[in-house]
Amino acid sequence: MNFQRHNNILELNISHNISNTSDEHTLAHFGKRQHMIQPFLFNGGPTGAITTYPIISAGVFAQILVMAELSSMIPLSGGQYNWVAILSPPSLSNLLSYSTGWILVIAWQSASASVVWLCSQMIIALASVNNPEYSSKIWHSTLISFAIVALGVLVNTYLGRIFPTLESLAFILHVVGFFVVLIVMIYLAPKADSSLVFNNFLNGGDFPNDAQSVLVGIMPSMYSFIGVDAATHIAEEIENSARVIPRAMIMTVMIHAITAYAMMIAVMFCMGSVDNVLTSTLSFPIITVFEGITDSPKGASVLVAIITVMTISGSIGLLATASRMLWAFAREDGVPFSSHISRIEPHTALPVYAISITACVSMLLALIGLSSTTTLNVLSGLTIAGFYSGFILSASMMLWRRLTTPDTNIPWGPFRLGKLGVPVTVFALAYSFIGWLFSFWPSVAVVSVKTFNWSLVVYFGVMFLAMGWWAVRARKTYKGPKMEISSH
Repeated sequence: MNFQRHNNILELNISHNISNTSDEHTLAHFGKRQHMIQPFLFNGGPTGAITTYPIISAGVFAQILVMAELSSMIPLSGGQYNWVAILSPPSLSNLLSYSTGWILVIAWQSASASVVWLCSQMIIALASVNNPEYSSKIWHSTLISFAIVALGVLVNTYLGRIFPTLESLAFILHVVGFFVVLIVMIYLAPKADSSLVFNNFLNGGDFPNDAQSVLVGIMPSMYSFIGVDAATHIAEEIENSARVIPRAMIMTVMIHAITAYAMMIAVMFCMGSVDNVLTSTLSFPIITVFEGITDSPKGASVLVAIITVMTISGSIGLLATASRMLWAFAREDGVPFSSHISRIEPHTALPVYAISITACVSMLLALIGLSSTTTLNVLSGLTIAGFYSGFILSASMMLWRRLTTPDTNIPWGPFRLGKLGVPVTVFALAYSFIGWLFSFWPSVAVVSVKTFNWSLVVYFGVMFLAMGWWAVRARKTYKGPKMEISSH
């Protein structure tokens, strides 16, 4: 497979998406994906969302500093599972690397599926607000998800040559759309009293205390940062990646944290009645906010349409990234039928089997919506659980190496945390564990079959099957990358 290599950070389009070619879809619109407004209002309210976002930003920034150091030291496209393979004790290297690889497969597959489902909810909301007689059914969302997945497959295969152009256009729309939405809100909307924004905790899930409610409600904010490390998965396709990739990841987090927080504050001051948003029957309730601001269903539809196009573009990029991650892990013989999944179609130089499997997984996960009213919560929770547990494994191995290995024996890259390494890593691990734990939490204290967070079952179910495959075959065939690091 002939990958085009790229020379500098500018070619990564660092501004919430890092994508220029069909190999570089990996950060497409992660940084500015629209927040799921109802969940963090339901648990935490405006005050909970605004006060916790800086803490989340600090936690994610600590994560990205650790991963930037790791990607500078070990610039391999497998990312976390490669890092774990190299940094782990030799006796545990293969097992821990294999486990991390499966965790990342879960993370990227669920991330792809979750954004597809979010797109379907936006389209349903647009149809509902423009046609009052339209009565949406849950299976409508499933079929729309299938159509979005089909579009993603089409663009990633037959239209692969024009994908860079489409991404460039989407990037322009992304930047322009951000300012259009922000300016419209600030200019047209009446502003709420500051006490309604900064002193308005809500505990809609009836949890025993507000703190637990807020912790459950921060999941959408955590989810908005998911994928900011995706540049690591194109490390082998970038010139001077040991320097470029760390800068790309750090810049992405910084830009996203600032712009997203500005947008969050604007929404909180301009959305009007919180009750109207929480009781909205629309599948994408931000349209209720925009309708109140513009006093026009058409005006609200234009704003949501901009967000929808950006998010669909992101879903197409995510399909490429998730399939690339699956392909890379199959290349290491980490999944069943690896010889097929790791194939590259000779005419297009694309991992067509991996793309097809990723599309099928997204469609299968969309079927959750037929039996659960919290599909987006399930998929976003599964995404957070995967990414955060993958980080916990790789960062823990890095911390172990720091504490047991002389600095002179560690192959540091150009970007290094130095004396800040241990405290930053410990803080990032503590934050990640809390995020991982609450990613499985339901949004209400009294749980039913429909409100249960099924991400818990899916996550541990897949890992159970992965361990079964390890026992049957993978322990004999899986070999992660190796690099000797002396502890003496």
